[in-house]
Amino acid sequence: MDTVVPVPGDRRAPTRRGLPFSTRMMALQLGVVVIVVVLTAGIYGWLSYQRLVAEIGSKALAVAQSVAVEETVQKTLTDAADGGSTPSNAALRDGAVQRIAEALRDRTDSLFVVITDQRGKRWSHPDPARLGETVSTSPEEALAGRESTSLATGTLGPSVRAKVPVWSPDGRTVVGEVSVGFSTDDVAQALNGAIAPILAVAALAVVIGATGTALLSRRLRADTLGLEPAEVGELVQDQAVVLYGVSEGVIGVDEDGRVTLCNDRARRLLGLSDPAGRTLAELGLPPRVLALLEAHDGDALPGVQVVVGGSVLIVTAKRVTRGQRKLGWVVVVRDRTDVEALSRQLDAVGALSTALRAQRHEFANRLHAISGYLRIGQHDEATRYLEEALGSGPLKYPVDFAGRLDDPFLQAFLGAKAMRSAEMGVPLRLGAATLLEGRVSDPQNVTTVLGNLVDNAVAAAVRGARADGADGAAGAAAWAEVEVLSDGPTLYVTVSDSGDGLGDADQEEVFAEGYSTGPTGRAGRIGQGEGFGLALSRQIARSLDGDVWVLSPGTAGGPGAVFCARLPGVLDLSGEEVMA
Repeated sequence: MDTVVPVPGDRRAPTRRGLPFSTRMMALQLGVVVIVVVLTAGIYGWLSYQRLVAEIGSKALAVAQSVAVEETVQKTLTDAADGGSTPSNAALRDGAVQRIAEALRDRTDSLFVVITDQRGKRWSHPDPARLGETVSTSPEEALAGRESTSLATGTLGPSVRAKVPVWSPDGRTVVGEVSVGFSTDDVAQALNGAIAPILAVAALAVVIGATGTALLSRRLRADTLGLEPAEVGELVQDQAVVLYGVSEGVIGVDEDGRVTLCNDRARRLLGLSDPAGRTLAELGLPPRVLALLEAHDGDALPGVQVVVGGSVLIVTAKRVTRGQRKLGWVVVVRDRTDVEALSRQLDAVGALSTALRAQRHEFANRLHAISGYLRIGQHDEATRYLEEALGSGPLKYPVDFAGRLDDPFLQAFLGAKAMRSAEMGVPLRLGAATLLEGRVSDPQNVTTVLGNLVDNAVAAAVRGARADGADGAAGAAAWAEVEVLSDGPTLYVTVSDSGDGLGDADQEEVFAEGYSTGPTGRAGRIGQGEGFGLALSRQIARSLDGDVWVLSPGTAGGPGAVFCARLPGVLDLSGEEVMA
């Protein structure tokens, strides 16, 4: 089934009212874009204005320089400097200097071309009435022999002007100056021609910025699933509480099958080091776990059992959705190793309890018989019967040749297994080569390995007996045999049965997780909750530097397969009994 992600605001105090975070982010980003574009356009316009001023100043300087080297102008101003006087306004109006200046002004479309003598008196001017007057701006820079350009305001208004000294023909004396100016309206007109592309680019930049901001805001809403920052923070806190506060392992997987989060419990159970960003297949997880995410969106299989690192794990997977959007998967890993061990011990305890009840019933029957003899006065018969009861001892477990085994733990455990197998019509016996020195010091691992092998042998014997009698004829007698041998602290166990063996099955494949020859399926079929006994037994044995293997695959019609187990370090040779 699907898991729906809740909205934090639905279960907490309402968030602060106002515009959504994504809208505020969009407005802020758009404002920044507009400010940057306006600032950039303003700076570019100012730089363009300065460039135009410099270009027009250079043009004015070139015009002024051409006038300053005019031969007539030089000779006229030199003669005026020698004479020490300035002609009258009427004489200047008809003078050669005025005609030269005005002709040049018309050709260059300049605002003015003003020529002065050493005293700063105008010899030329667009307004003839001002001829002979002193110029409105200081001529000192030019009269000192230096050229200059500036932005200044004179009698004709603001202008970009250049001032150039006029030297005498021999080049020794400054006899006047030439001032050429272009109106700032010319600069504005040139700037107007350049400002249109600037404004077009600025408008385009604002449009692009607004579009990008809108797309970014939309992506932000999609990535945050419409949640506000406070809600995202709450989800992060909840995630930390859930992931690291639960006893189960939790793995988050996105739609691409890559791990996005994994808590410490899952890392320990699955033996993962750095799972983030890797797929489940790359992590080496069993195929049955991968099948959870592939089978009908994870709804077909509520959970599977796998064996990883000697532990029995139950793995479940659920799809996570928000609205109509699929977000990925949550894989939950639970450890059932302790439960499996306790279950086997509980089975043994249950069988022992049944045996004790049988013992109690048998002893009660014997006491009733003795009581009857005494009531009828048959004291000699009562004494003889009591001696026989004491000589025969308590009720024996149905384990053939049980006297070959002295360890009390194995006696009790195999006795419990024998009672259950006897109920299924399969007697359990000890092999003739059984020889055990010392006592079991690791009952949990021995119980798991030996119990799985015995259970498989009994089940195989039952199936073999049913197959033999399927046609109505009496089948061969079923049996299961356990042979125990010690070699120092190492315990060797051999388990065989009267079943039909493994057939054509691969001897290594039977130890694979999920491999089952149980009553719910044929050999090799993966059954829910089946096919983990041999895999777990081998992993436990190998964790002790031992192993479990197939000694003989058996034959059809019997005898069946023979399994061997080697469990180093599970025996105590000190002579002290170790209780389970």
